[in-house]
This record gives sequence, structure tokens and C-alpha cells, in this order.
Amino acid sequence: MELSTSEPTTARFDALYRETASDVFAYVMTLVRDRTSAEDVTALTFERAYRRQSSFDARRGSQRAWLFGIARNAALDELRSRKRTTALLADPEDPNAAGSAADNEDDDAAVRRATVRAALAQLDPRERELIALKFHAGLSNGEIAKVLGISAANAGTRVHRAVTRLRKACHAPS
Repeated sequence: MELSTSEPTTARFDALYRETASDVFAYVMTLVRDRTSAEDVTALTFERAYRRQSSFDARRGSQRAWLFGIARNAALDELRSRKRTTALLADPEDPNAAGSAADNEDDDAAVRRATVRAALAQLDPRERELIALKFHAGLSNGEIAKVLGISAANAGTRVHRAVTRLRKACHAPS
């Protein structure tokens, strides 16, 4: 969503927040792999973005890519402050787990989610980040390139390789 400059700053930022908050959280969660830290980093991302609204330049990319660049930097700051990458201590909560498991479709979906989580855990952090930028953030290869500071062709190649590894990991025997 590209926001017009005719709207008041607070209203434009509120719209950006509503549109992207859950995607930013999912992306940050992929990087920091800790729910509490992800919540803190997500809040910090939006605080930084709000303070730096005037630095957004539409000629350099979409507002969404700009925001995910801020999120990436905030998450990397968090990881550096820990002095190590945090290992996933437990699988993230499954929001559908509380319901009745009587429906086979729900069971199949839960198995697929668990398979994807396990496959993601086998990827290196950079590959997980690419998957998160592509699918959680919904960024194009060009936008991913801007966030990571690489060429669009390189971003496309890296995303393709990460998705290929994820697919192989999903279909590997347990």
C-alpha cells in the first residue's frame, strides 16, 4: 500500500500499521525465533518507522520494503545483543490446536504445518529469512533485494534455492 501524502501523517501510518503488523511480526519471529523478542522487535520496528517517516523515498522502493528493511535491522540488532542466534526452544503455538481434532482436514493441515516447521528448522538462518521475506512479508524479489542490499537477480536465485531446499526438506523421510 502506497500512502498518499495528502493524508495526515498519523492516519497514513495507522493504515500502514494495520496492513503490515502481522506480516512484520511473522517475519521478525522467523529471525529471532522467540515470541517475546519478536513482539518487542515488532514494536521497535514501528516506533522507528514512525519517527523516520520523512526518510521514506518512494523512488527507492515500496513503503512495505522500507518497513521490512527497518524490521530486519531491528531484528539483527536484537540478535547481536544476544551475542548468538537463539535456538527454537519449542514449536510455535498452533492457533488451530485448541479446536476439535475430529475433522481429518484439520488433522492434515496440522501435519502439514508441523512438516513445514520441521523443514524450516533444517534451513540455515539466511534461507529462513528469504522464505519469510517472500511468504510472510509478501515482498517481490526486487523488494527483497532492496531489503538485503543485493541485486534482484541474486535475490531471485537465493529465494529459488531456499524454496527448493524447503520443498526437499518437506518431502524427506522423517
